[in-house]
Amino acid sequence: MSEFKAPQLDVSSILHGGIHHPTLREWQANGRTLTKSMFIYPIFISDDPDAEEVISSLPGQKRWGLNKLEGFLAPLVKKGLKSVILFGVPMKMEKDARGSAADDPSTPVIQALHLLSKAFPQLMLTVDVCLCEYTSHGHCGILSSLPNPGHSNQPTIEMEPSAQRIAEVAVAYAKAGAHCVAPSDMMDGRIRAIKLGLMHAGLANRCALMSYSAKFASGLYGPFRDAAGSAPSFGNRKCYQLPPQGRSIARRAIQRDANEGADFIMVKPALPYLDIISDAARLAPDLPTACYQVSGEYAMVVAGAEKGIYDLKEMAFETTESMVRAGASIILSYFTPQFLDWLDEEK
Repeated sequence: MSEFKAPQLDVSSILHGGIHHPTLREWQANGRTLTKSMFIYPIFISDDPDAEEVISSLPGQKRWGLNKLEGFLAPLVKKGLKSVILFGVPMKMEKDARGSAADDPSTPVIQALHLLSKAFPQLMLTVDVCLCEYTSHGHCGILSSLPNPGHSNQPTIEMEPSAQRIAEVAVAYAKAGAHCVAPSDMMDGRIRAIKLGLMHAGLANRCALMSYSAKFASGLYGPFRDAAGSAPSFGNRKCYQLPPQGRSIARRAIQRDANEGADFIMVKPALPYLDIISDAARLAPDLPTACYQVSGEYAMVVAGAEKGIYDLKEMAFETTESMVRAGASIILSYFTPQFLDWLDEEK
């Protein structure tokens, strides 16, 4: 983004981006009771406009094409759906080493932003920002030609080009209508790069920044990778996602991203990392804490209910309420449609 002049304000000066939308303002409240506005529903957007594809490993979830998206979401919005997070699933687009398709105007996420902004002007549109769905190698950053001295089959990431590329994609989504961008790549320095990019583009007061600050290398992502087609073609992501035992580095990442201009902090996965959610709420007490009840967590809860081990609704409430108890005030969950009904039943 070298064509822009350097902004005069520091990244820590920008607060308006976190309150420009009504749902964002609700997220600033430090409530400890489940409400509809606390939930963000993850949606997979296919580049097949007529897609309505069942995801076998993610019960009840589908990949949606643009032509089916409004019809699917309209009843949920009527029930009180406040926010979605969009994930692009480019099944037909050409992929390359730098994820060029991620911010192409024809990418499914950008097309969905245009559509949903018009169809549901009050719906909070958050967009996942990553390169893995769009790169030929399936990793989340730009790879170096240098070998990784720690493991021959693991990638070496080019830090600054990766952060810059992620920032370019985030700005493109903001320009297309995203109310919030949520980088999940875990590249070093990308929060500051995105914030500066939004400031350069004059969008920092119109687009919030939710950081996947503590995203752990987890075995619970399998159904998501099936859904998004985002598995790496070699190696794994352990050189940039956090180790499960790494509480100290998670704390450092949370504090770093808060200092680099994040409006919200996220922990992912949620249930195995309640201590990290609690750490995030304590280390960044003035930033709302989000957590992602990831695909594997959701699938396990559903599977247990199907086996008759427990009641689905009771366990969905128990798991999400434990996240709120730990300090989360925003929950990304595939149970969101059910909670729109369940929370009405609880009144």
